Amino acid sequence: MLHDALDESGYDVLIATDGEKAIQIARQSLPAIVLLDALMPGMDGFEVCRRLKADLNTQHIPVVFMTGLTESEHVISAFEAGSSDYVTKPVRPSEVLARIATHVQSSRLMSQARSALDAYGRATISVTLENGRLDWQTPLARTLMHKYMVTENAVSMENMMSWLKRSAKDISAGIEIFPLVITHGASRLVLNLFERTSDGEYLVVLHEESDAAQIDALMLALKLTQRESEVLYWLIKGKTNRDIADILGMSPRTVNKHLEHVFLKLDVETRTAAAAVAMSKVRSLKTVAH
Repeated sequence: MLHDALDESGYDVLIATDGEKAIQIARQSLPAIVLLDALMPGMDGFEVCRRLKADLNTQHIPVVFMTGLTESEHVISAFEAGSSDYVTKPVRPSEVLARIATHVQSSRLMSQARSALDAYGRATISVTLENGRLDWQTPLARTLMHKYMVTENAVSMENMMSWLKRSAKDISAGIEIFPLVITHGASRLVLNLFERTSDGEYLVVLHEESDAAQIDALMLALKLTQRESEVLYWLIKGKTNRDIADILGMSPRTVNKHLEHVFLKLDVETRTAAAAVAMSKVRSLKTVAH
């Protein structure tokens, strides 16, 4: 009956007869919404919902429970598992259709907002501190989260949540907060707490940094050669000529020669002045890009 009503309303309906199959279908097809029975053979609906919400690829999909369980503890269990809504049996197709339309529309609006952020290169996630749940993320954020927090030897979600909780307390106390930096090889993921929404969610903006990317930025901004940019980059990092020579595999004399060219191009006379000009120029480029 429900399948027919959904089909007649223009929905493509995929059927799963147990929890494992439901998770498999959801991961493969990424449906607009999941209608889930609380009582199923094997894995129950509550566990299915928890697993869908724990998966970075499916956690954005709204879940509506349909069940004959009406005790308040079951309703609470459904929402604690991450569901968006709860419909009791006997199911009335017109009611289910109305609820589906509402949740699908809200999900699409949220998806459009995430896509807009992603189109402008903004990797953003939304987190609810009370339950430690990642509510949504832009596609770019999903890629970065997978690279830095899911892969082997990456920093765990628990560490990120600990940082977020500390930062939230510091904000409330008027204390300056600092970003979380996660290193992966030669690259770094920097997380900055942006703001708290009216719904109580915390927005975190992510961006990836790498030595190579910053060296390229110096080349572009200051019209330097590759080697000059590399020398200037490590100078900004506070390295001595000997340090830079060891890092780049050249002699200190060659480092000094590159620095002479850099000073000339930047119209400065000291290392400190060169670093200040370079940092100011790259910072202005980042502001324009954002």
